[in-house]
Amino acid sequence: MGYDEPSSKRSAVLSPVRTRKTSPRLILIAVLLLGAAGYVAVQSDMPAKMAAYFGGGGGGAGRGAPPPPVRVASAVTKDVPVVVSTIGTVLANSVVTVKAQVDGPLLSANFREGQMVRRGDLLFRIDPAPFEAALRQAEANVERDRAQQASAQADADRAVMLADRGIVSAQQRDQLVASAKALAASVLADEAAVDRAKLNLGYTTIRSPIDGKTGAYTVYPGNQVHVSDQAGLITITQIQPVKITFNLPQANLPRLQDRLAQDDLIARVNLRNDAVEAASATGPVPAPERGIPVKVDFIGNTIDARTGTIELRATFANPDLRFVPGELIDAVVTLETLTQAVVIPHEAVNVGQEGTYVFVIGADNKVEMRAVQVAYEDQFIAAIGTGIKSGERVVTDGQLRLTPGITVNIVANAAESPVAGTPAEGAVQNAAAAQGG
Repeated sequence: MGYDEPSSKRSAVLSPVRTRKTSPRLILIAVLLLGAAGYVAVQSDMPAKMAAYFGGGGGGAGRGAPPPPVRVASAVTKDVPVVVSTIGTVLANSVVTVKAQVDGPLLSANFREGQMVRRGDLLFRIDPAPFEAALRQAEANVERDRAQQASAQADADRAVMLADRGIVSAQQRDQLVASAKALAASVLADEAAVDRAKLNLGYTTIRSPIDGKTGAYTVYPGNQVHVSDQAGLITITQIQPVKITFNLPQANLPRLQDRLAQDDLIARVNLRNDAVEAASATGPVPAPERGIPVKVDFIGNTIDARTGTIELRATFANPDLRFVPGELIDAVVTLETLTQAVVIPHEAVNVGQEGTYVFVIGADNKVEMRAVQVAYEDQFIAAIGTGIKSGERVVTDGQLRLTPGITVNIVANAAESPVAGTPAEGAVQNAAAAQGG
């Protein structure tokens, strides 16, 4: 009988050896970590490159990244008109509907439709024959009654003399005197009838009451016209001069009244089509240069409660008849003038979370971000209240890549720049000069 090993040892000998398996996820993470470590080791100078490219720490252009290009303009000192723009309407200075004053056949019209006429020009003729006959009859009545009145007056004079001698009674005398006075009154009535007949005869010739432009015929020659016709014969519109009417916000009323009191309230008016053509041909025109200057001679006496505006009117001579009643116009009114204001291009002003600011370029071409207060601005210029001094350079193009302290490359083009610097500098000089008058 052989030796038998214990069962515990047999199990230990016969059991296979167990090994721990490595997770694929752990292997992938290890590979990624090794790759990241190698990339960081190779690109150890990346932060310096980034800082150099974006101008961090004031380090300038850095290796491989040029300074960002910008255009600049110099702030200048100019008188700046403060203006407000609106849309207005052309009104006729006077509109007259010519009507017949007597009834009768319309014989002729002595003008063309749409013709310019002067005051006193002959327009229409109504058949005068009935009125000539009425005038002759009235004149004949005058002569008849004058003869009767002369005879009655002679009888009255004799009756007075005879009554004084007691030959004629007082009653007879009074009757003859009264008859003479009645006939004298009849003569006066006949003379008034003559005047009326002459007036009616004059109404058969119709003349223009004003200077203006005629409209279309309402009644053509050959028709019977009546005093009761509501449409009249023709409408004449006075368009030399014309009225320009427009409305401005009531907040501007004190300054408007001050300038009107000084006889210095001027509006520049322009037809809307003319403004579009001028802008397309020569580029945008500064507001103070836009349109024809006309003097405002009327400020309304009430505020429109619906719009919060007040009406203004100006009189324009309209020498070339370009302004037609009912036409829309652009109106620009100067409210005041900022004396010796610091002016920069409108494009230089930026708006941030804390207000308006500009990028100022120093003598070393480094950028400074500076907060400013804008006293007035339009689509061309901005008048700065505080924050900028005359002569300082501001960035007008290329602001998106700028940060404080970065060094920039100023793009210059001597052919376009009338002053030292860049084309934008010349633009602000021209715009400010136009604003200053």
